[in-house]
Amino acid sequence: MKKSVRALRMERHHKRMKKTSKLSLVSLMDIFTILVFFLIVNSSSVQVIESNKTIKLPASVAKSLPKETLLLLVNDKDLMLQGKKLIAVSEVLHSNQETISVLLQELAYHKAKKSRASAKNKSIEGAITIMGDKEIEYKLLKKILLTCSNAGFGDIALAVEKTQEQIE
Repeated sequence: MKKSVRALRMERHHKRMKKTSKLSLVSLMDIFTILVFFLIVNSSSVQVIESNKTIKLPASVAKSLPKETLLLLVNDKDLMLQGKKLIAVSEVLHSNQETISVLLQELAYHKAKKSRASAKNKSIEGAITIMGDKEIEYKLLKKILLTCSNAGFGDIALAVEKTQEQIE
């Protein structure tokens, strides 16, 4: 029996609609690959030093990223190295000594500990970051810097709060 033109057209239409559509994953994979590379590149360029609520850092335009070093925290009450309280600030200020003996001993301990460590840590052996409140006295900062220098930590960095660079 011969089919009508309408029946043939409907048959062709139904065959066309039965086919499942194909999802192109190639373009989707390209987008995700670009996104992953973007996140990898941008995540490694930011380093944040954990701040203490008792310290208000001075604002500055920081040009270089901080290295992972020993962290000396100085607020209005205490002097802490790597989170361990060493001495009260009032004791340091009332002392007649030019250096801080407790800090000197602790820095010598950390230096000896790092010298026993692997070779990759020896590159930052004499580096320390001082995170000090912006209101600390210059006399205290001078004693801290002299003590760090005498202990063999000549690579001293001061932690600051990064501000936007001003356009000239």
